[in-house]
Amino acid sequence: MFSFRLAYSFSYNLFQFCGHTWILANTVARFLMFGQDALADTFYSVGFVMSLCQLLSILELFHIADGIEKARLLPRFIQVMEKNLLLIMIIMLEELQSKPVVCVQLFFWNVLDLLRYPHELLCVMDTPSSTMLWTRYTLWIPLYILTVIVEAATIYQALPYAEQTASQSCPLNSTTAPNSHLPLVLALYLPALTLGASLTVGQLLKERHHHLEKWNRKRK
Repeated sequence: MFSFRLAYSFSYNLFQFCGHTWILANTVARFLMFGQDALADTFYSVGFVMSLCQLLSILELFHIADGIEKARLLPRFIQVMEKNLLLIMIIMLEELQSKPVVCVQLFFWNVLDLLRYPHELLCVMDTPSSTMLWTRYTLWIPLYILTVIVEAATIYQALPYAEQTASQSCPLNSTTAPNSHLPLVLALYLPALTLGASLTVGQLLKERHHHLEKWNRKRK
């Protein structure tokens, strides 16, 4: 059972690392080759792999609950849900997919995950690195704050498209259409995102203190 859990954890983190590496490399390569023209269809080229990686990230909640991964459940739950909800919004609003803010959003998401999964892989192999530990629990926090700011900007830019989609989906002033309440949901999601990010940062700071203190005790 221990070997199976170890193999599963290693395979999962390796898959996420390879997936996000491919997305980031694809995004950067397209930008270097085509310049700003690549921003228009970046989501079309990497959207499927990104959606798959984010969908599978829901499993991390079960990893923490089952003890496969030692981390705080609340901040991970907020991070997983905010990414998946925003990704669903981007998929629903096709006009938004070609906006530069979506490309920037994908870039920050991948950078965050590429700072986390290598550390998780090293921990699974029982070869932790002090550099990766510092990167995972120190550098990760300001980058997460920047990511939340970009997420808020993405939602703000999505509001006009959501209103347009809502008006087109209910031409007879019906309120039962699936997209009719989308602008209200997005407007309410902005303060919820701020509150969730504040709670997450507080939990991440506690997690950082715990892991760095534990590492320092091991070195002594």
